[in-house]
Amino acid sequence: MNNQNNLPEKKQCLFCIEKERDVDYKDPQTLRRFISQRAKIMPPKRTGACTKHQRKIANAIKRARFMGLLPYIAK
Repeated sequence: MNNQNNLPEKKQCLFCIEKERDVDYKDPQTLRRFISQRAKIMPPKRTGACTKHQRKIANAIKRARFMGLLPYIAK
């Protein structure tokens, strides 16, 4: 918790913290962290991803769906 206004600290971008890690559509385990149980792409406010990496994550998820590595919808 931030002591100034008792606000929670802002989430850090996973890919900015781990500089050697890159967004890759062939890594569905990492991409699953960024989709909801209904297989929707989660917003950056929930994931903590920066704008640059959120765009890359969204494109990687869409490519992985096309390749059959991730589902389009979940039942």
